[in-house]
Amino acid sequence: MKAVQYTVRVPAAVDKAMQKLAAQQNVTPYEMLQRCVKAGVAALTTPPSHGANDRELVAELASVSTGVAHVERMLDRVLFTACASYCYARSAALAGGKTEEDIAAEVSPAYERQRRLAQEAPS
Repeated sequence: MKAVQYTVRVPAAVDKAMQKLAAQQNVTPYEMLQRCVKAGVAALTTPPSHGANDRELVAELASVSTGVAHVERMLDRVLFTACASYCYARSAALAGGKTEEDIAAEVSPAYERQRRLAQEAPS
């Protein structure tokens, strides 16, 4: 294969970057320039297939969505537990003498009230 010679002018910033890469990879600046040209031509002649990145984004979005759903379920359980704790603590503090069933009956309305208030809160 016959080599063809080109005279190339590059901006100072590109030269600095190539010099740094050449030093890191222990090659001459000319060898690094050849590598950069080959990599650039390869990238331009074989662009990524349309939709390749889309599939990755969809997969990541699905993963995040699954995580958010898990966090929502956990927060829902935390809210219910907090409401139950509040109802039992309130009953004990007021010394109301309520039965277990009476206190348990107060938990669900308190929980629903807190969920409704959270949905009405401005974003």
